Amino acid sequence: MKLLLLGATGLVGSEALALALANDAFSEVIAPTRKPLAPAAKLVNPVVSRLEDLIPELASLRPQAVICALGTTQAKAGSKEAFRHVDHELPVAFGKAAHAAGAETFALVSAVGASAESRFFYTRTKGEVEKDIQAIGFRSLTICRPSLIGGERQETRRAEHAAMALIRVLTPVLPKRFRINPASSIAAALLNAVSEARPGCRLISSDEMN
Repeated sequence: MKLLLLGATGLVGSEALALALANDAFSEVIAPTRKPLAPAAKLVNPVVSRLEDLIPELASLRPQAVICALGTTQAKAGSKEAFRHVDHELPVAFGKAAHAAGAETFALVSAVGASAESRFFYTRTKGEVEKDIQAIGFRSLTICRPSLIGGERQETRRAEHAAMALIRVLTPVLPKRFRINPASSIAAALLNAVSEARPGCRLISSDEMN
């Protein structure tokens, strides 16, 4: 299976990349990035200044499945518009292009509380991307909704770091859906989802990824 992996340098994406490269189910892993990845067998690493520059090439690359682990924060992106570009516009644009190129399977990292009707910008954006990806018509679609994601990030997210520290203290009394989800567990759920390619739309909640 030829897999398109979006967000391969992120916390979940890098875990998914390692798992995919070690998995015989995948004959090729296409992972576009802005900076080159370490060379590896089966890895196709288009280096582009903007990820959207690769979209016209999907017709020739012809991925059979897509994992989208793209994600940022409004603070890192710099504005609501820039955040929405990464967390909504890019996943939907790649989803439409991959589907047109023949991909039938898509797995998306969303977030706990995602809802297109949410009053909060972050969870509303996540809900809208879920809704718009579902509308594309993939034969198999999996949406993972993690809580805070655990692991070593390359960049520092102060607010997230503080929240995770508090959650670790409260873990014994918190409902499972609000506990920290290890990036490795989310990545494994994504890989299993595209490997199995169950028909229909499946939601994987945060408490299933602890």
